[in-house]
Amino acid sequence: MKVYGETIFDICYLLCALIIGILILIKSKNKLGKLMGFATLILGFGDAFHLIPRILSYFISYDFTASLGIGKLITSITMTIFYIFMFYIYKNNYNDNPKKSIEYSIWVLAVIRIILCLLPQNNWITNDGSSSIGIIRNIPFIFMGLMIIFLYFQKKDEDIVLKNIWLYVLLSFLFYIPVVVGASLVPMLGMFMLPKTVCYVLIILCFKNKVKNLS
Repeated sequence: MKVYGETIFDICYLLCALIIGILILIKSKNKLGKLMGFATLILGFGDAFHLIPRILSYFISYDFTASLGIGKLITSITMTIFYIFMFYIYKNNYNDNPKKSIEYSIWVLAVIRIILCLLPQNNWITNDGSSSIGIIRNIPFIFMGLMIIFLYFQKKDEDIVLKNIWLYVLLSFLFYIPVVVGASLVPMLGMFMLPKTVCYVLIILCFKNKVKNLS
């Protein structure tokens, strides 16, 4: 029963991200809307590389180890790119130009994160990388998240549609960190990925409503 519930959840999430992303791009007439549309599609397409093999592994007798590992690698990179988009969505929505040091930091952290994800020690093909490398590659990612949380938090009262973005990002990381740190020892912690995904759905819906208001 758990397998069917998780499968339905994952399929609904992917369809939600991809359909809403396409609709946002179709309806968008300005840069802000297009940024939101592309961010949503990157989120959906990136997660698809990991979730589709995971779903198939439940119902097909085949070794999906390599597919799941490579899928995790792609998802790790696309999630990093998603947060770069989150920064530029912030800049365009609030007409705010943070210090160049903040923008440079976002990019430097993103590059470091991607390089760490590409290291052979991750063993993506065999999908058995150590928990220590998993923690290390997520350190710059967490710092990116903290910067995004801070930026959106300080502007939370200036846009009623996006006022909770900071909270959804914060919660997504609070659900994600226990998985990174302890899922290899306590597999049940992997269940935190479900509420984490719900947070991303809420972010996507914020984008959808924002574009609707701009139309």
